[in-house]
Amino acid sequence: MLIGHFLAGIAAVIWDTHTGRYLLLRRAAHRDYGQGAWESVTGRVDQGESFEQAVHREVREEIAAEVQIEFIIATTHFYRGEEKPENELLGLIYGCTIKDAQAVTMGDEHSEMRWVTVEEALAFLPQSHWLRNVIQRAELLKAHLPAELRHVFRQEGFNIG
Repeated sequence: MLIGHFLAGIAAVIWDTHTGRYLLLRRAAHRDYGQGAWESVTGRVDQGESFEQAVHREVREEIAAEVQIEFIIATTHFYRGEEKPENELLGLIYGCTIKDAQAVTMGDEHSEMRWVTVEEALAFLPQSHWLRNVIQRAELLKAHLPAELRHVFRQEGFNIG
């Protein structure tokens, strides 16, 4: 098997600390991939950038806000379009909180946004949508991850080395 080059990506699944509602964003029609699809903040990791730096940069670019990374929800492997090497991405999905949902300003990458409860997200998103499982896993982590460990993650982050 050949060892290839992969693009790295992130997703920031964001919930409001006051209401517990999750942010859903609809990709704008002019985007090169996934037009009209619902998602969270997503993006590629730039050369020389850590995953965590990419989360903060993408959140600032897409919704003009600051978030606190709480934990890693999952890893992902997918093709952004056709299954060919130049479309292959490996990514990390982060759970993030925002203190002021009113501070969110949608940029031109998205055409619509919604703040939804878990129940509303599960009723709204199609059965096969990736965010359904991600939100359910975030809820599980929020309920069972020890406070001491979450504190360490907030203070130290996830990058080792």
